[in-house]
Amino acid sequence: MVFRLTILGSSSALPTAKRYPTAHLLNANERFFLIDCGEGTQMQLRKYKFNFSKINHIFISHLHGDHIFGLPGLLSTMHLLGRKNDLHIYGPAALEEILKLNRGEEDYLNYFKVIFHRTGHKRKNLIYSGKNINVWSIPLKHRVETTGFLFEEKSMGLNIKKEAIELYSPGIEQIANIKNGDDLILEDGSRVDNNDLTQPPWKIRSYAYISDTAYNPKITNQILEVDLLFHESTFENTHEKLASLTLHSTSRQAAMIAKKAKVGKLLLGHFSSRYKNLDNMLQEAKVEFENSFIVEDGDNFEIKRIREDSIDGFSD
Repeated sequence: MVFRLTILGSSSALPTAKRYPTAHLLNANERFFLIDCGEGTQMQLRKYKFNFSKINHIFISHLHGDHIFGLPGLLSTMHLLGRKNDLHIYGPAALEEILKLNRGEEDYLNYFKVIFHRTGHKRKNLIYSGKNINVWSIPLKHRVETTGFLFEEKSMGLNIKKEAIELYSPGIEQIANIKNGDDLILEDGSRVDNNDLTQPPWKIRSYAYISDTAYNPKITNQILEVDLLFHESTFENTHEKLASLTLHSTSRQAAMIAKKAKVGKLLLGHFSSRYKNLDNMLQEAKVEFENSFIVEDGDNFEIKRIREDSIDGFSD
């Protein structure tokens, strides 16, 4: 079961020849979640061969243009492609009015239903709960209402060994009980210990997306020990004062958050177009947190499915 992040855009306010504005796509067990939708997002979805119709949930962190300008065009394209399924959009309250204004005379409601969910920005909220995954909003500190997002798999319980099923042929109810930790009682009354029937559960995989924000150590408890953290890194440390003034972060500050939160891997993005070379930014981050990476448009980061008693679950 796949858990893969694709970087569709990694620039900040201004697109460049090599980088589109911010947009990510998370494939969580074949459920596709679009996170922010900067200008050109639909072009990147086409370039990397993603099916628009499989995107049923879009999460918008805040209403600055480099995070939403791609949304009206994407919705229009979905309409022109004949979309029929409901589309869920999560974001600040004001986004609902923006969606209505952009829809204009071309009323998508005649073709597919857009269901809007207000995220709130004052506390951590559970904003989506599906069969296999929960999504939480995380309040951030920026010039407008802004949230990050935490995507976290649900626990699937213990895993029954294949040989145990072949040997004992348990029924559906017995299987459910075994996965919950019960022993198996055979027809003759004898008991098979649960440890002989099961393997450790799959490790819960998680991805945290920290969009535009000033350095804010208060968020670390909300993203503690996530496998994969994206944290905005608009500026080098030499421009720390500018970062503070504009309520953005430096690469060093992003790495400090990663270190405090004890995350598995840190992804740096949302770069100012003033930097033609990002080597300094990466080195500044690595001083604080070694497992830091500069993202490029089109990069994929997959968290492999492993048992709870395993260690490394990354591939990219």
